[in-house]
Amino acid sequence: MNATTLIRLFLLLLLVPLAAKCTPVNHRNTENMENTDFLTANTDTTTLGAGCFWCTEAVYGMIKGVISVTPGYSGGKIANPTYREVCSGLTGHAEVAQIVFDPLKLSYADLLQVFWEMHDPTSLNRQGADYGTQYRSVIFYHNDQQRAEAEKQKAIISKSGIYDDPIVTEITPAVKFYKAEDYHNDYYENNKSAPYCRIVISPKVDKIRKLFSSLTQDTD
Repeated sequence: MNATTLIRLFLLLLLVPLAAKCTPVNHRNTENMENTDFLTANTDTTTLGAGCFWCTEAVYGMIKGVISVTPGYSGGKIANPTYREVCSGLTGHAEVAQIVFDPLKLSYADLLQVFWEMHDPTSLNRQGADYGTQYRSVIFYHNDQQRAEAEKQKAIISKSGIYDDPIVTEITPAVKFYKAEDYHNDYYENNKSAPYCRIVISPKVDKIRKLFSSLTQDTD
C-alpha cells in the first residue's frame, strides 16, 4: 500500500467517527448494485475509472446532464469488497464512478472527452502519487454503442501524437458494480480544505471547468 493511500486511509479513520451516517472502514458493502429507482428510458449509465474515485466523482458532479455519480468498485475477483481491501491492490477492483446521465442533454461522446482530459490515460496503474491496479484507467461500457465510441476515441487520440507513450486505458464490458462506503459520497464537496482535495482534486476540477466551460455548471 503506497504512502498516499495510507494518508487517505488515516484521514478517513479520523473523519468517519465524526459523521453520523458514515460506514465503518471494515464494514462490508451489501448494496452491490447501483440504485435504479430513478432510471427511465431517458437515462443512460456508464462506469469509468480514472484514478482516485474522489476525483472522478468531483469532476462529473459538475457536468450538465449528469444525474448522479456514485463512487464504487468494479472489475475485481471478490464480492462486496471494502475500501481497505481494494486499497491493498489484491482484489483486482478499480476505483470507479458509475455515472447516470441524460443522453438528451449530454452525449456519451462528450462525457468521454471529459474522461480523457481529467487524467493521464498513458499512465499504467497510476495517477500521480496514487499507484496500484485499483487506480487503473478503464472504461466499463454498458452497450455496444458505448464500446464503439470508446474504441473510436481511443484510436483517434492514439494516432494524434498528443502523447509520446501509448494509451493504456482498458475498454471492457461492464461487470458487477459495488457501491463504496457512504463516507466516500461527495467527498470533495465535503472536504475541500483537506490537503488531498486542494492538491490533487481541485486542479482537475479547475482544468475541466476551463476546457469544458459549456458542459460544466457552478457547484461552489
